[in-house]
Amino acid sequence: MITLLRQRLRRDGRQLALWIAGSALLAAMGNVAVSDSFATQEARAGLLAAAIGNPVILLFRGLPSGADQDQVVIFLILPVLMFLAALMSTFLAVRHTRLDEEQGRAELVAATPASRTAPLMATAIHGFAADVVLAVLVSLAFIASGLDAGGSFLAGFAVGGVGVAFLGVGLLAGQVMRTSRGANSLSVWTVTALFLVCGFGNAIGTPSDDLQKMESSWLTWLSPFGWAENTRAFDEDVWWLLLPLVGLGVALAAVSLWLQSVRDLGEGFVATRLGRPSAGALLGSPIGLVWRLTRGGILGWTFGGLLIGVLATSLSGVIDEFSEDNQAIRDMIAQMTGGGDTAQATVAVFFTMLGVLAACCAVQVACHARQEEAHGTAEPVLSSPVSRIRWLADYLVIALIGIVLVTGAAVAGAGIGVAGQDGAAETVADALVMAAGQAVAAAVFLAVTALVFVLAPRLTIPLAWSLVMLGLVFGLFGPLFGFPDWLVDLSPVAQAPTVAGDEVELRGLWWLLAITVAGSAGALALMRRRELVATS
Repeated sequence: MITLLRQRLRRDGRQLALWIAGSALLAAMGNVAVSDSFATQEARAGLLAAAIGNPVILLFRGLPSGADQDQVVIFLILPVLMFLAALMSTFLAVRHTRLDEEQGRAELVAATPASRTAPLMATAIHGFAADVVLAVLVSLAFIASGLDAGGSFLAGFAVGGVGVAFLGVGLLAGQVMRTSRGANSLSVWTVTALFLVCGFGNAIGTPSDDLQKMESSWLTWLSPFGWAENTRAFDEDVWWLLLPLVGLGVALAAVSLWLQSVRDLGEGFVATRLGRPSAGALLGSPIGLVWRLTRGGILGWTFGGLLIGVLATSLSGVIDEFSEDNQAIRDMIAQMTGGGDTAQATVAVFFTMLGVLAACCAVQVACHARQEEAHGTAEPVLSSPVSRIRWLADYLVIALIGIVLVTGAAVAGAGIGVAGQDGAAETVADALVMAAGQAVAAAVFLAVTALVFVLAPRLTIPLAWSLVMLGLVFGLFGPLFGFPDWLVDLSPVAQAPTVAGDEVELRGLWWLLAITVAGSAGALALMRRRELVATS
């Protein structure tokens, strides 16, 4: 067991350091951001009143528990930290269970005197330890930023508790699904669905008379995120709610251990769909094969783009109307977008999220090339007349198609959201410009991922997803958290063209295009002589 733990720590050291250090840094910046942006009690009270009065804000923020500075810090930053902890834990769980089975490492361990459940037990202990370290460092980051120690430790361990709960989700997904791709997809969609359940539950909850506090609805209690938010750090300090978070993780880990003991190595409990008796015409070309392998993920991200477009325009009018007498919400949206009227700025906020969504789609397709190489299934394709450059170029083309589909679906959704309203044509035109700008930003992530894939293939998946997460944090939350301009500008989604009034602001369009072209061309040129690297 000790040997397995040491092996996991050696493999994950750098990756976990990035996740944990990034989360701690974000926690430390929360108090600084609130001090700069909402320095007075009046401003914080106005922010909470605006959030409670508009469901879309509560959908992506925490549970209001008062207008004191430490309470507002938790309201703004806790959901982001919990989401990062959930993703970190599920990826860790799948990597050391299902992925190890796919690549034959689990079979080698099973051939030793170690029990067949030892790798999963080692993964559970390793993930639990990582979440404890995350909890401690986030707590210390809150304290270092000037918050009270008691509430800081409760908030930090709530983040770690969410990580433990979703560690169990990742372990269970690794048992149920037959491939690491399927297990990761199931885990991510579970995390996202439960995050939205918590947000919707908060949005339909019961506000206090002074609009400074919110009682969650029953829906929130169906989500581990809701349990963590209802610990109410710096307010009621409900420590006992950490127990069901840890209990859920332990229970799911126990179920996973039992499933591991009764199933065959390499198999899953969700049957693999049988293929067609004969291949379709699409599979007669390399690019058709790439589309066939990645279309499920692309269609999922496309549906997400459609949903963002509908929400962006259908809620922009509501927020515009509500914010007429509320300076706090106007200031908050202006900080996140850099200007424009409230309705346009609201669409811009949603379309910044769209840029991240399109980037996720592109990065997933590009990372699929790395998975095919690591699994050894790229070699049969490259043993045919298909060159290395053509093979990588096909993935880049399909990823670009995915970006266009995701952003195009958002424009269609924007049209649905304002159908029949006055000024619908102008709103859709603004959405089209913003979507095109975010498509360029997403292409930057694709080009950088392709370059990493060629130069450092083993780092492709962790580094690519880390860059997307940093792009989200810097580009969307950076202005709100008071990050310096140069740091915000590092995010492509913050440099994408947008609309302010009647003018189109190009921002960093030419730089984004230059990086995309140079990165893609460099990756293709270097791919000519790169040898295949068949292990992770």
